[in-house]
Order: sequence, then C-alpha cells, then structure tokens
Amino acid sequence: MKKLALLALTFCCLAACSSEEKNLSIQGKVQGLKKGTLYLQKVEDTALVTLDSVVIKGKEDFVLESYIDGPEVLYLYLNKIDNNEYDDRFLFFAEPGQMTINTTLKNFETDAVVEGSENQKKLVEFNKMMRRFNTKNLELIKSNILARQKEDMILMDSTAKEYDNLTKRRYLFTVNYAINNKDKEIAPYLAISEIYDANIKYLDTIYKSLTPEVRDSKYGKSLEDFLKERRESEKQQAAVEDSPVAQ
Repeated sequence: MKKLALLALTFCCLAACSSEEKNLSIQGKVQGLKKGTLYLQKVEDTALVTLDSVVIKGKEDFVLESYIDGPEVLYLYLNKIDNNEYDDRFLFFAEPGQMTINTTLKNFETDAVVEGSENQKKLVEFNKMMRRFNTKNLELIKSNILARQKEDMILMDSTAKEYDNLTKRRYLFTVNYAINNKDKEIAPYLAISEIYDANIKYLDTIYKSLTPEVRDSKYGKSLEDFLKERRESEKQQAAVEDSPVAQ
C-alpha cells in the first residue's frame, strides 16, 4: 500500500514538474516548407540556447513548447541547410500561454505574424516607427557621402547636424514610448536594447516609471543592474578625471 502511495506521489510530482516546465505553447505554420528543422531559442549569457525544436517533414504545421519565467524575447530559427541563417531567424516577444506564429518559407522573417502577446504588439508598433528613422538615417548618410565627394562643406555640416538631431529624436521617441508602456516588459527591454548608451537620466526616468510588476520582471531587473553599473562606471571615470595625474 505504501509503495502504491509512493508511486502515486511520484507521478503527481512528475506531472507537476512537467506542467511547470511548459507554460508556453506556440502553434503555427510555415507556408511552403516541406523539409527543415524549427528551433525555439533564447539568448543566455550572450549565447543562443535552444529551448525546443521540431523536424518538419512534409507538413507545414508545427508546435513548440517551453517554460519561461515571464514575458521575454525569444527567437524562431529555421534551419533549411542553406548556410544563410541570418535570413531564417527572427525575434519576437513571447508571453506565457498560447501563441501563434504564421509565416512563409520565401520570406521567413518579413512575413511572420505573431499573435498571443501584448508585448509583441507593442514591439511591432515600435519597429514600424524605427523603420522610418532608419530610412531617414540612410538618406542623410548618402547625402553626407555625396557632400564629401563634392567637398561641399555647407552640405556636410547641415547633414551632420540633421543626423545628430535625428539621433536625439529617435532616443526621445524611445524614452517616451517606454514610459507610455511602463506596465509592459517592453519598456525596460527597449531601454537596455535600443538606448543603453543614452544619458543615464533618461534610463533612470524609464526605470522609475515602471510598475512594480515590471520592475520585478527579467528586463526590469536587468535595467536596474545596468543602471548600477553605469553609475559606478561614471563615478570611477569622474574620479580619474579629477585626479592630479589626469590634470
């Protein structure tokens, strides 16, 4: 009887562990894919780690499962054995629960539609605005190169100033976007991924605006640690500059 009870307890523990390990389920389809392997990945200690994978043979549908502590950025990677992994991987903001990802083999990254994550919706919205900044950025770089070739100092100066202003606008937009989404994990994520080199007062403003729940999230804690490192680094730099040797 004791053995039966022990077996039952062991089974319950295994079932509990199994459910704890998989709180994220991603279903989807890669239209046109007949053969390949899909990988669900995350960055851990600067390296990509595979959380789950599925081999595709004839069917376009797939299911990937994993466990995540909370909303975080993951990657979907398709190995087609074509030595072109950069076009076959894209990031998305995952959240515990059921998610759906549909895309195509031809345009694996650009055709991807991700559903089931509020943070992902905000990330798509943010990236749409960033593409406008990037387009303008490329235009200014091109204009500046042409100005240098023509040795047009006036145009060189004006494009350089426009470039600086554009950079400031991009930073301020990101700060405001993060503050306006202070109740979502995308706020601290953007701070440490997009404007980590911004004036520390902007990063501190974002951190102080976060809700308690978001502060306690993965990216909230990362932003807190990053701010501590920045303050310590700036303090050390100030001490070096004020030292008699530096003077």
